Amino acid sequence: MTSSDQQLLPSTRRALLHRIATAQAEGRSPSLAAAVQRQGQVVWSGSRTCVDGHAPDADTQFRIGSLTKTFTAVLVLRLRDEGLLDLADPLEKHLPGTGVGDVTVHQLLGHSAGLGAESPAPWWERTPGSLRPELEDVLGEQSRMHPAGRRHHYSNPGYTLLGALVEAARGASWAEVLRNEILEPLGMHRTTPQAQAPHAGGWAVHPWADVMLPEPAEDLGLMAPAGQLWSTTADLLRFAAFLAEGDDRVLAAASVAEMRAPAAAPESGDWDGQYGLGLQVVRRKGRTLVGHTGSLPGFLAALWFSVEDDVAAVAFANVTSGVPVGEVAAELVGIVAEAEPRIPDPWRPLPEVDDELLALTGPWYWGTRMNILRLTPGRGLELQPLNGQGRGARFTARPDGTWIGLDGYYAGETLRVVRNDDGSVNHLDLGSFVFTREPYDPAAAVPGGVDEDGWRGLGS
Repeated sequence: MTSSDQQLLPSTRRALLHRIATAQAEGRSPSLAAAVQRQGQVVWSGSRTCVDGHAPDADTQFRIGSLTKTFTAVLVLRLRDEGLLDLADPLEKHLPGTGVGDVTVHQLLGHSAGLGAESPAPWWERTPGSLRPELEDVLGEQSRMHPAGRRHHYSNPGYTLLGALVEAARGASWAEVLRNEILEPLGMHRTTPQAQAPHAGGWAVHPWADVMLPEPAEDLGLMAPAGQLWSTTADLLRFAAFLAEGDDRVLAAASVAEMRAPAAAPESGDWDGQYGLGLQVVRRKGRTLVGHTGSLPGFLAALWFSVEDDVAAVAFANVTSGVPVGEVAAELVGIVAEAEPRIPDPWRPLPEVDDELLALTGPWYWGTRMNILRLTPGRGLELQPLNGQGRGARFTARPDGTWIGLDGYYAGETLRVVRNDDGSVNHLDLGSFVFTREPYDPAAAVPGGVDEDGWRGLGS
């Protein structure tokens, strides 16, 4: 039997409410809103507020800060998928005259271009974007902090450059391209560059007294692709579903999977956190979470999702500091995933039998190490060491009869079947490694040959 009931257990709902209530009280935020999605359905939302009767709901906008970068990254990947650019291209090829044109698109997306973290003074998050009318005003005189490609160094100006790249390629404003190519197709009608009612106001709370100060909400101008957007919990959960599965109207599943893969080494001391292409990748309590955090004066935001658990969570607070929204959103995912683990899909046989592929399954030896080859849907293959120790990978079929590695040590490597003159299988070739049906099979083309006297014991 199956069930379509997506409702959470009362104990799980109470645990979620307790977590955000604690965060709002201890973080002293004027309000806090959060929501959780499981298997593509919103299963819980909640909020806390200091003003009775005015709690934010799933339609209330908060400013999401650097979560905006993920949207900009999607726009760049769309250009790549259309063949308009390559991620290895230097920026100068598409956006000349910046002074940093030797950095690549890939380096900008993954924050490994070595550019500065911030624009020159005055503090760009609290001042009008009109103070920085040109890209040179955003980059400043000392635009490079590290050699390109050497390390991860988060850069807000880097995403300003990516936004300008999108505008140059499309011949339209970043905001217009964003609306047409992401927001409208995904039905994210409450995600906008400027606040639209109902929306929360941004506040600073005094560190030593329970009093508040309103924060300005400036138009960031050229810095908009790095942090301009306002959104709601409902809209960001739609975005999370897209980032987990892809949507051919916006970006294919393979491309969003590429975004989720770490693109550069983590910063020193943060080995549980890496950065993909516009997405953060973190490990929390043995769980891989993908998403992004964001902040601007008066606002904190976080979106995390676990592909394995099929659970996503969003958390917002309208306060400059004090609420660890990244940890809150991560814990909301963990509460649901641990209290109500994902029920596996039913096992089903493959839709058809390919006798030729079926004959390839079973044990294969690399030298003396046994590996097991299995079939996967779509004529795919999976090769794993028998004892779980060693190199394994999944492979997807190519039209030419070979397979290409999807992950692990063999990612991008070619697997092919090498046959004898009579058509029988001699061995598997995987990136020059020879896999045989028997350990060092003398009938196979083992590099270096096999001693003609064969295996021997101590007395031999």
